[in-house]
Amino acid sequence: MKKKSEVLPGIKNTIAVASGKGGVGKSTVAVNLAVALAKEGANVGLIDADIYGPSIPLMFGLKGKPGVTMAGEKNKLVPMEKYGVKVMSIGFLMEEGTAVVWRGPMASSALKQFMSDVVWGKLDYLLFDMPPGTGDIQLTLSQTIPLTGAIIVTTPQEISLTDARKGYVMFQKVNVPTIGIIENMSYYQTPEGSREYIFGKGGGRKMSEEFKVKLLGEIPINTNIRIGGDEGIPLVIGKPDSDEAVIFTKISKDLIKEINLMNTNTSNVSDVVIEI
Repeated sequence: MKKKSEVLPGIKNTIAVASGKGGVGKSTVAVNLAVALAKEGANVGLIDADIYGPSIPLMFGLKGKPGVTMAGEKNKLVPMEKYGVKVMSIGFLMEEGTAVVWRGPMASSALKQFMSDVVWGKLDYLLFDMPPGTGDIQLTLSQTIPLTGAIIVTTPQEISLTDARKGYVMFQKVNVPTIGIIENMSYYQTPEGSREYIFGKGGGRKMSEEFKVKLLGEIPINTNIRIGGDEGIPLVIGKPDSDEAVIFTKISKDLIKEINLMNTNTSNVSDVVIEI
């Protein structure tokens, strides 16, 4: 039995990057945000909590298996590291091309092991790239550690916002505050400089106003973001001066400010005892 605060004792802030549905670019946002925070001088880790569809190894260009070290009386995994970010994913532990065919409790157990059986060391921020939806993984995370908060990623259209609202409500029910909303695929900027709002306009801002949560940023559609993910070179590394990378950098700075404000104004989550 461990208290929630004892599961990740060296980590100052834990952040779930979530969405209500798939296909909104949540993993892309999580990766670029983690790297942007590291570039700001923070010690950062990233857990690929999407056990059934791990994409973080590809987006970081990482292959191979994590190391193992003795910590106390137990062997623990050593996270892989790139671009200043410590990374752990089920993808590192599986043969390429295989699929995870597990029931919910097994996936939840894997997530717990990524927290308790990995040598994370001291981190300022540990991000969790969450799977879509509001299921076992989300509940396991909120019940296992005192989450600092969640970031909701959405696209502008109503079908995405409907599910993003469900994600917000789910975190509210488990007493996890939403730090902010990020709208991805906000618009396409043409070579002439005009903007085309392919998926609608202002959805993230509308949700922000509805729930009185900060809109952290609006990220446009850009081929270079996709290329960076496919090639394992996040945009904030590959093209740091691009308009989109500048937006990610601003989001990371605003996130730091929001978290510092939350930590100043709110009390700690109750330190209940849980199984791990």
